[in-house]
Amino acid sequence: MRITIKEGESVGKRLLLCMAAALMMHAGTLQAQTANWIEAGSPSGRCCMSMAYDGATQSTVLFSGTGPGPTYYGDTWVWRGGWFRLSPATSPSPRSGGGMAFDGAAGNVVLFGGYSDTGTYLNDTWTWDGTNWTQQFPPVSPPARTAAMVYDAATGTVLLFGGGNAAGVLGDTWAWDGLAKTWTQQHPGASPSARSAPMAYDGATKTVVLFGGNGNGAVEFTDTWNWNGTTWIQQFPASAPSARTAASMTYDPGLAAVVLFGGFAGSWPNSLNDTWAWSGANWREIHPATVPPNRYSLGMDYDPIGKVVLMFGGYSSGPARGDTWLLALAP
Repeated sequence: MRITIKEGESVGKRLLLCMAAALMMHAGTLQAQTANWIEAGSPSGRCCMSMAYDGATQSTVLFSGTGPGPTYYGDTWVWRGGWFRLSPATSPSPRSGGGMAFDGAAGNVVLFGGYSDTGTYLNDTWTWDGTNWTQQFPPVSPPARTAAMVYDAATGTVLLFGGGNAAGVLGDTWAWDGLAKTWTQQHPGASPSARSAPMAYDGATKTVVLFGGNGNGAVEFTDTWNWNGTTWIQQFPASAPSARTAASMTYDPGLAAVVLFGGFAGSWPNSLNDTWAWSGANWREIHPATVPPNRYSLGMDYDPIGKVVLMFGGYSSGPARGDTWLLALAP
């Protein structure tokens, strides 16, 4: 089933189409079902936004990002079968590349760092309660950076690994305790090399998955790692996506797999549009009938209400994209 929502159509029509799509799609195993991408509407084109599914409000939250110019955004949007812009009373400053995740223990979304519109790296921490942003002031914080973050349900903390700042890429691991409102540096016995890389929580194996990314000197990786709550453990799958950076990942419980899309390899125009699934032991490429255009530094999460992987924006060899796509199981 492929449903396309065109620009200019009303929010009402978009919602009806999305509801119809959700009703006609059902979950199943990767072996028994076919995965397909479905296009939808979007906010303004941008890359490097912070995006996470908010389990408390049952909506995807999108904050900030970079558009043409470059323009640094400081706006807040939510996806509830369509995009809606919000006007919180307080908000973090405009930025790109901030880490963001839903903190299941604290019941809010947490945002950390990024690169500001003033040309500096940030290390501020904010939480989103569904209505407003509130800055937190923990006694210790990770150094300023852009980075990926993910909620580790097994430990009840938000995990941050590596990222980059003016000095280059980083290889440290930090955990955010949303109940105590504290950052604590972790000291694992083994760790991926310093890099910026995507992460996702694998609900099937109860571990955090990290894939690929880039290090200093434009080195790109194709290795896979798991965080078990104490240390990083390298995995050695028989097959894996090609080396890349700025891809995005999220866990799809319908597929019972972590889904990876896009990124770029070599130099920035060489962006990708392949889709991969991590089963907990191996990577498998998915070949949907409809595939979004190539891109990197995109936003992606899983929407359990629509039972779809939600993907927004990113950069390719052209302008920043403003399109929204849904990856859903179809019979």
